Amino acid sequence: MTPVKQKIVATSGILTTALVWGLMWYPFRSLNAQGVSVPMASLATYLITIAAGLTLFFKLYRRQFHFEPVLLLLTLLFGWCNFSYTMAVAEGQVMRVLLLFYLSPLWTALLSRLLLHEHLTRRGWAVVGLSLLGCCVFIYRPGLFAGELPLSQRYEWLALSGGMAFALGNVISRKSHGIPVPVKSATVWFGVALIGACSLLKSGELPRMLDIPAESWLVLSILGVVLLCTSVVSQHGLSILPATQAMTLMLMELVFAAASAYLLAGERMSPQEWLGGALIAGASLLSGGMSRPASKPQPTP
Repeated sequence: MTPVKQKIVATSGILTTALVWGLMWYPFRSLNAQGVSVPMASLATYLITIAAGLTLFFKLYRRQFHFEPVLLLLTLLFGWCNFSYTMAVAEGQVMRVLLLFYLSPLWTALLSRLLLHEHLTRRGWAVVGLSLLGCCVFIYRPGLFAGELPLSQRYEWLALSGGMAFALGNVISRKSHGIPVPVKSATVWFGVALIGACSLLKSGELPRMLDIPAESWLVLSILGVVLLCTSVVSQHGLSILPATQAMTLMLMELVFAAASAYLLAGERMSPQEWLGGALIAGASLLSGGMSRPASKPQPTP
């Protein structure tokens, strides 16, 4: 395949991923309305993803997998990231969830400084400043200075914590150079399934998995296969395209989500939310090249 064709395929893969995640709220919200809760849907969907992924890529995982303790942490972080995002979009305003989640570049910048000792570039400081300004504009409400919480709904805290988990997972993943990308990708599948199972055990809903109707299992199976495909094509795209270009394409998720939320759920954002969202999206757009590696100490003669 020529470089031009490779780039077209990679671009299509990233855009497809953005489209899938921009629309993912709708089937989970619909299933929830039909009595298949988000934990039930998450567990079923990702068990199907795991089964399909291990079947298709068994030889690859057999060759590349080797256990490292950090995989457990990545499994929990990436699992919570996806699980909390799905919970949030199933019960809250889609664009509000996405924009709170897209504060992740801010957390990435701070965590890279803290854990990797990387220094922020001018672009990095711009990302921090824009993210903080966008966050302040987005969450401001008249009673904020009277002691009210800036985020009052559970889904808002789920979205915020999901973005933090995503940022911390990415920072730890960058630090774990020896773990192959396909193995890191699989931590998402196992993580969501694990957290979904724990949530169902805690609520006593696990036996209800047997009561999921056949038509719902069909939807869940399609979701599982789609998520597997997006995992593969997005990793392929990220391995070919420059980080800045990939982030620009991924921001199309906001466009797809805004359009689908308006058309399918009648959700609208206020001018204040649009302004805060634009600042947060702008910060994400600048997130490539936020920091530079810590300088290595020079050996003493």
